[in-house]
Amino acid sequence: MNRLIKSSLAIALALAFTPSLAFASDCDSAVPKDQNRVGETRLSVLFWDVYDARLFTNSGDFDWQQRKQQRKTLVLDYLRDIKVADLVDKTAEEWQRLGFAHQDQQQWLDTLNQIWPNIKEGDCLALVENEDGHADFYQGDKLLGTIENSTFTEQFLAIWLSPESRYEDERDELTGASS
Repeated sequence: MNRLIKSSLAIALALAFTPSLAFASDCDSAVPKDQNRVGETRLSVLFWDVYDARLFTNSGDFDWQQRKQQRKTLVLDYLRDIKVADLVDKTAEEWQRLGFAHQDQQQWLDTLNQIWPNIKEGDCLALVENEDGHADFYQGDKLLGTIENSTFTEQFLAIWLSPESRYEDERDELTGASS
């Protein structure tokens, strides 16, 4: 019995000190090979875990003031089922809260509604900012679609990366500010 307890404790400690294992996902194949992880976080709202998020850049660092000079990848691993309409509505709500308004915003939301799937627990979505600053969306290694507008990419990523992000502690973990 004592041996079983020691083995269990050793495994628990090993897992506790290797947090990246908890964040591995099918979307890792979408992350460009020249990018390094900046940070990771888990969003929980009330009693519900919503998703695990990871941010990648070429340097492995993130600076909000230098964001336009950094290609970024955001990976979200969902921990619950979410309808695509709810994801799109939440995107619009966060843009409004951040004070973003753009003449193409409704078109972007319509495109997201078309290219994103309904999310099942265990699914992932990744936004890969391409060389032109456009947003390539992936589920696993499958390209779902691209929004060819760098303003969209910046405003979408600001939901997680802006100093005005709704979830400040999670933003700090994601951007490496709490390291």
